[in-house]
Amino acid sequence: MSKRGMRTEISVPADFMVPSDYISWAQFLERTGVHPSLLGELIELGWVCPLRPAGQDMLFRPADVYRLQKFRRLCRDFDLTVIGGTIVVDLLERIDCLERKIRDLERLLAP
Repeated sequence: MSKRGMRTEISVPADFMVPSDYISWAQFLERTGVHPSLLGELIELGWVCPLRPAGQDMLFRPADVYRLQKFRRLCRDFDLTVIGGTIVVDLLERIDCLERKIRDLERLLAP
């Protein structure tokens, strides 16, 4: 996977107030059903980038729950490898973003 497609890890100072919509490691595992070792692999790949407040457990975005569920479903249904699954999800997200941009441009051009 190219560096362009990878996310960077964010370190958060200890006194930073973390938004309440972030979820803990345990909640994330429960909601996604992913094995901790797979989550660790996805974090190492830079595909999932949790917040790491100093002295606290990792915190995850709720949007990553949906993303990981999509990843698991695609890997299971199409027998994809971890790398293959991340690439497919990234491409689907890019397609969705481009389709939204097209709709926005069409609205601007419509009489």
